[in-house]
Amino acid sequence: MAASDIITGQFVRISQTPASIGDRIIARIIDMIVIVLYMLSVSFMLFGGTSILSFLSNEITIVIFFAAYLPAIFYSFLCETFNNGQTLGKRIMKTRVVKADGSTPGMGDFLMRWMLLLVDLHISCIGLIAIICTKRNQRFGDLAAGTLVIKQEEYKKMHVSLDEFSYARKDYRPVYPEASNLSSGQIEIIRKAIKSYERDNGQQVARLSKKIQEMFGIKPNDNDNIKFLTTLVHDYQYYIMELI
Repeated sequence: MAASDIITGQFVRISQTPASIGDRIIARIIDMIVIVLYMLSVSFMLFGGTSILSFLSNEITIVIFFAAYLPAIFYSFLCETFNNGQTLGKRIMKTRVVKADGSTPGMGDFLMRWMLLLVDLHISCIGLIAIICTKRNQRFGDLAAGTLVIKQEEYKKMHVSLDEFSYARKDYRPVYPEASNLSSGQIEIIRKAIKSYERDNGQQVARLSKKIQEMFGIKPNDNDNIKFLTTLVHDYQYYIMELI
């Protein structure tokens, strides 16, 4: 399955891979098995042997009946809401429901997916056609809720990428206003220097830090070169977002 890109609220481009139709079908089959086993177990407890229901009034019997089967009816909604976008089938197949921007869906999003599940999979399986025809393998419930099902591995990578841009938030305040004068080429050099620091190339980082301080007349808050350069990159990103 080809990967596609999403753009987060911080204008960060992240690549993710939608779950294949095979993964989704197998996950649904597993979920259906779980639902059937639950319903059989409940039916046996309610009606098997000497049933306690025979001693209760019809009204109470009806209430108990519906209450016992509600978890099966709301299975997908409950699992995805309280298990981070995963039913048992999705967990086994290592897939997960996320918002189109990579964030975690809310209860309303999961409810919308559940409400359209009847149309998507239980009435002529029209949702399979939507999954096949849409670019990101979305059924109608996904399209309505703004969600998609992706591979678990891609979800982990996505959140690692988002964590790298945690500074790009609304309450962030730049430390060095001079960062707005840097060019994209200079920022790229700084980023490469920061990466090279991981290979114990501290001298190159120190030289670059000193050169930038002299060129732009910046006085760092401390003597930590890597922190200074990283903050410059963050501040530059902040000013770029302001322009957008």
